[in-house]
Amino acid sequence: MPEPWFRHFFIKTFTVTNKHIYYIYKAMKSVIYILALLCCLTVTSQSDEMLAKSYFDRGEFEKALISYQKLYAEKKGNANYFFKIIQIHQQLEQYDISEKLLLEQIETQRNPQYIVELGYNYQLKNNKEKAEECFNKAMGKIEVEPVYAYYVARRFEEHALIDMAAKVYERAMELRPQSNYHIQLARIYGEQGKVEKMFASYINFIEKNRTYVGQAKRAFSQYITENGDSENNILLRRVLLRKIQTQPDLLWNQLLSWLFVQQQDYNKAFAQEKAIYKRNPESLRGIKDLARITFEADDVEVANTILTYLVENALDPATVLEAHRNLLELETKHALKDQYSNIDAKYKQLLEQFGRAPQTIDLQLSYGHFIAFYLNDTDRATAFLKEALQHRLPRIQEARIKLKLGDILVLQEKFNEALIYFSQIQTNLKNSTISQQARFRVAKASYYKGDFKWAESQLKILKSSASQLIANDALDLKLLISDNKFDDSTHTALKLYAKADLLAFQNKTTEAISVLGTILENHKTESIIDQALYQQAQLLEKKKEYALAEANYLKIIDDYKEDILADDAYYALAELYANHLDQPDKAKELYEQIIFNHADSIYFVESRKKYRALRGDSIN
Repeated sequence: MPEPWFRHFFIKTFTVTNKHIYYIYKAMKSVIYILALLCCLTVTSQSDEMLAKSYFDRGEFEKALISYQKLYAEKKGNANYFFKIIQIHQQLEQYDISEKLLLEQIETQRNPQYIVELGYNYQLKNNKEKAEECFNKAMGKIEVEPVYAYYVARRFEEHALIDMAAKVYERAMELRPQSNYHIQLARIYGEQGKVEKMFASYINFIEKNRTYVGQAKRAFSQYITENGDSENNILLRRVLLRKIQTQPDLLWNQLLSWLFVQQQDYNKAFAQEKAIYKRNPESLRGIKDLARITFEADDVEVANTILTYLVENALDPATVLEAHRNLLELETKHALKDQYSNIDAKYKQLLEQFGRAPQTIDLQLSYGHFIAFYLNDTDRATAFLKEALQHRLPRIQEARIKLKLGDILVLQEKFNEALIYFSQIQTNLKNSTISQQARFRVAKASYYKGDFKWAESQLKILKSSASQLIANDALDLKLLISDNKFDDSTHTALKLYAKADLLAFQNKTTEAISVLGTILENHKTESIIDQALYQQAQLLEKKKEYALAEANYLKIIDDYKEDILADDAYYALAELYANHLDQPDKAKELYEQIIFNHADSIYFVESRKKYRALRGDSIN
């Protein structure tokens, strides 16, 4: 029986003999060789370019010229190499050579960027008439071929001829409305000091490129201030309002809300966010973000208004519950002791309404904290949180409850029991952020107990924590211990300082101030004095004893200006003068000290911003 046709076809087509394998091998070997050669050539080319750039950056122009000429010979069409060669000749003042090269290029190239460069070359030769002629000729070419506008404008920008660059971009968009040179124009207008036009260009750019909104905000931040009456703030507000009126879009309302937040004008920001929500009822995100901002800024009136709005309008139970909790925490922060019972009743009512379940863990933690730190009923607080642990919970929520339980046990000075809870978190959630928080609590509890050696061993591990906040706190505490443990073999002053720290944690502010006073009186020669002065000043501020706090900060500045806390004292005192003692001129002087003498300080950026605001700068 003859073979089926498809079997015969398959054998003839796909049967591979040793001979076939040999030819395939030879072909693959050739391909691999070619690919390897191409890779080597690419690497060599990159290496040559880096060498040429290195010569140029070091000012070794003769060597750079040879290198770029070699690169250009290999890639004749590379305009970057060509312009580098021109630039080197100009650096060497070989203007005739660069002129000749440019004229040759202009003969063969349609792109008018070479005409701009020729004009700049004439400018270097002090031939202003010919330079102007070339510049106008290049700009005239755009009338015919606006597609070259970017190249021409970039050459003008390269030589700081930004007025001409702006004209090219502007004319190109008139000729080709689909062109989008708004971002280039925004940058140029900024350099020209045309702030309103700069704002408008950024707005026009992000209208078509919404992924650049964050970049636009960063640019705006360089020009606006916290003062809503400053000229630049008014200009940006005007541009946005014009957009809202002529081309309504929620993006402009969002940016206007953002501007009001920068000015700390939260009521106006809220008005914008409500307008956005009414047009897009599916999202409360903007209002929730604003609630968080005002809550953190401790703007009680506005925060209350926004949180109440969320309670009344949110459909998501989680959002409603979070708003309720924030309202209670805000009320607690500013309540008098005789108002605590009313707050306690509100917590109980909410828990009855929403139940004790995994979904209400944040509320339960908040209530446990309130019972312990405000009602001072630590036994009731621990019992409440231990009861929460009886429910089936995700491990992370269980860890959060144990962390709070540990804090309350430290409050009670039940250090050993607290350490058990902290250790359980570390065992169950290794290498997590909450595990690192627990390790820091272990170090802090050991420090409170006076076990400085064990505290230090834990802090060494935490210095490299993924959480910057934990790493910074760990470093601060480690430095406190290591810098002061050698002054006295019995660690008397350090133990007193740790005791004051614990009293402050326990909200026993007066007692903490008194213990720090003992250190200042009896350990005057020890290195911990500046720390004690600073900590005491912070606690005095909490009690609104501003004159006494001022005296402490001034003593640090006078006697310990070379030590690590100098910039902290400058900033804290500046804030005291600005916010509580109504002495803005003194505040300005202290911010200035940080700007000029402590450029590496964490307070540098804020100090510069607040200094400019106090000086009344118009930022351009």
